[in-house]
Amino acid sequence: SSDLTLGGVFLTSQRITSFVAMAASVGEIAVLCHKFITAPQLKSSSFANVIKLGTFCRTVVWPCLPPLLMYQYIRAKDEDMYATEVLYYKSGSRDAKAFYDTTRLNGSGHWRLQQDMETIRAAANAE
Repeated sequence: SSDLTLGGVFLTSQRITSFVAMAASVGEIAVLCHKFITAPQLKSSSFANVIKLGTFCRTVVWPCLPPLLMYQYIRAKDEDMYATEVLYYKSGSRDAKAFYDTTRLNGSGHWRLQQDMETIRAAANAE
């Protein structure tokens, strides 16, 4: 008989054949992926295009990234501070340090961080 038992699983010749076919298709996919990655190295013109693309990225794209990232950071920070100012204005309070305390270190003066730290302190020192 051509049937096998492997780890308590009964393997028929049909299951073995389907497993071999699946393994072969996985192998073909791996070969296609390898060809896709190595194909640009086949021609010297495509090699030159890779050099041109790298030069473009190094001279145009990379120099543009730091200013864009700084702009995004400043914009997000400004939006957060604007929301804090609106909250302060609409609350009718006169105590600005209750919303953003500039004497605290590393931006921990934000009202939400102050509230979270007070919650943590109260839970840690509960008696």
